[in-house]
Amino acid sequence: MAESSESGLPQTIDAVIDLLAEEDYLAGRPLATVLFLALRMKRPLFLEGEAGVGKTEVAKVLAKALDRPLIRLQCYEGLDVASAVYEWNYPAQMLEIRMAEASGLSDRSRLESDIFSERYLIRRPVLQALDAEGGRAPVFLIDELDRTDEAFEAFLLEVLSDFQVTIPEFGTVKAAEPPIVIVTSNRTREVHDALKRRCLYHWVDYPAAAEELAIIRRKVPGCNEQLSRQIVAYVQKLRTIDLFKNPGIAETIDWATALTELDRLALDPETIADTLGTLLKYQEDIARIQGSEGEKLLSEVKADLLAAAV
Repeated sequence: MAESSESGLPQTIDAVIDLLAEEDYLAGRPLATVLFLALRMKRPLFLEGEAGVGKTEVAKVLAKALDRPLIRLQCYEGLDVASAVYEWNYPAQMLEIRMAEASGLSDRSRLESDIFSERYLIRRPVLQALDAEGGRAPVFLIDELDRTDEAFEAFLLEVLSDFQVTIPEFGTVKAAEPPIVIVTSNRTREVHDALKRRCLYHWVDYPAAAEELAIIRRKVPGCNEQLSRQIVAYVQKLRTIDLFKNPGIAETIDWATALTELDRLALDPETIADTLGTLLKYQEDIARIQGSEGEKLLSEVKADLLAAAV
């Protein structure tokens, strides 16, 4: 059982590791350390790394482990304030204006104050994250920030530094209790230093073979030991090849699950060729690994595992 304080937050780095492990997320000590510091210092955590290495999962698992709501802002090109932060309920505002005109209301300042009140404010993920329900702040996941543009990054600076949002017609909305903020990036472009400076930073790399094997054992318990070792060794070798997109741990888990569903006990060339679509996501990569190169990799994997067993 992870050691926690009255706030429910882990009190040691080992407690962070245990907390995540309870939800089947095996975190290395460097990641657990920076996560522990982010929780203690109440700072956003910026996780950067290749797609599929488990960055998003950190926020999801943390929310579940701490029994807090998860608010997710999925970033994309063209994301704006109206979609991410807030917007006004314009139809309701127009109806209110027409009703005021029909009733002969002449106090324009009163009308303006009324239509730009909480009643007409539609809260999007950023504003929702600033609301702590029952004094327990949510986990706020800003996922794949690198997909947005620099203008949206600039808007987030106030949120990440002061945990507040300024709405011109309404005023400043500040979190009574700062949310636990996890920002992720696949590094398809560089995120500005101004935003990174407001966060603690950690690069999430592909797991080492022993770590990946432990993850497979935890996530796909039905996968036999021989197959698990072959899968991990094969994926590790794939990552040394110049592929368009290397498989992440998510793809390794998918492949292990697929092979288990097919009742495979060991890798063979035909099975690899038939199931590469669960591991590789680009036809160019699949075409390259199918055939002789895939068979060569499998031979190397089996030889390496045999040598390690001696």
